[in-house]
Amino acid sequence: MRKYKIVETIVVEGKYDKIKLASVLDANIIVTNGFNVFQNEEKVRQIRMMAQKTGIVILTDSDRAGFMIRNYVKQGIPPENIKQAYVPDVFGKEKRKRAYSKEGKLGVEGIDVETIISTLRNAGCHFGDEQTQKNSADLSKADMYLLGFSGQDDSARKRENLCTALSLPKKMPPNSLLDTINTLFDSKEAFITFMEENEL
Repeated sequence: MRKYKIVETIVVEGKYDKIKLASVLDANIIVTNGFNVFQNEEKVRQIRMMAQKTGIVILTDSDRAGFMIRNYVKQGIPPENIKQAYVPDVFGKEKRKRAYSKEGKLGVEGIDVETIISTLRNAGCHFGDEQTQKNSADLSKADMYLLGFSGQDDSARKRENLCTALSLPKKMPPNSLLDTINTLFDSKEAFITFMEENEL
């Protein structure tokens, strides 16, 4: 299946939203874990950092909770760094759930792919091509291993130190950390320089 490159970082509520988007999008995706973002200062800093670096697009559910999370996430971020994407009100139940949501609406994970792509286009997201894609550090999982961030006895500690230096959540999953590094740095050399400057 074709994957669409999105320049902006996408902010969603839950892991199943991320799974749905990742199946059709080549994009950096941050999960708020619902209302947990209200108490997670590291997650908020991560979102703000990505808003400055790539811009963000907020894609939450179309229910009351989704709007509360949306309004919280956008606080303190310049409006020009935020795009708002809204899924339509579609009443129904996701297959994995036993019961309907409180408002009876499908969340992002339950919306069809074509509608999601259309929603992102309508929000003004930049669909990358050879002319518009930003440079990337282009690190691979093998690079992370060679640099000591995976597969070694002290890799977890090294990842935590890196996350601290980047003002990211310390327990960030390795794959999410790799995606974020590739978004934050314009080249592998720039990342290596950052490591040396921070004695990582």
